[in-house]
Amino acid sequence: MTADVGRPWTDSELAEQVLSDPEAFTAVHDRYFRPVYRYVAGRLDAQTAEDIAAETFLVAFDQRKRFDPQRGALRPWLFGIATNLVARHRRAEARRLKALARVGPDVVAGGHEDQVVTSLTAQRMLPQLARGLAALSQGERDAVMLLALGQLGYEEIAQALGVSSGTVGSRLSRARTKLRALIEEENVHG
Repeated sequence: MTADVGRPWTDSELAEQVLSDPEAFTAVHDRYFRPVYRYVAGRLDAQTAEDIAAETFLVAFDQRKRFDPQRGALRPWLFGIATNLVARHRRAEARRLKALARVGPDVVAGGHEDQVVTSLTAQRMLPQLARGLAALSQGERDAVMLLALGQLGYEEIAQALGVSSGTVGSRLSRARTKLRALIEEENVHG
């Protein structure tokens, strides 16, 4: 199979091509490395994120014959691999979030007025958000991070985590409730 000039392969065509021609995996990497990296970078430090994003594609390449297009698309499959690799760093992630929660906001200098206000608000909320994320279960945190950083939909999150859409909905609902309660409590006592 070859792509028509000017027409990129669909995910299913690309998955099919990768099975018969390993060199076609370059197109998978080119299409999805950046979103996978952004997702992982939102959870871990930049250097580790680069390593894990690269490892995600190494694992995917090694396991490409096990990919089943009937079970889902390439994107959630890759995010599932990345999530599993991030889970290996679970303890470090929890320590990082706890440390981040203890750090107060820094002062931002310069920039456009709206950007400054947005930045200061985000920095002020960062310790609360970090404490909230650290308080979530690993499953809840994975679902929130895939939604917020990976920008995956419920079905894609379900595929990535190997759970049902209902489980994703439940995890996100519990996470929202916990985060909202923590922020409200801190606003009352803060």
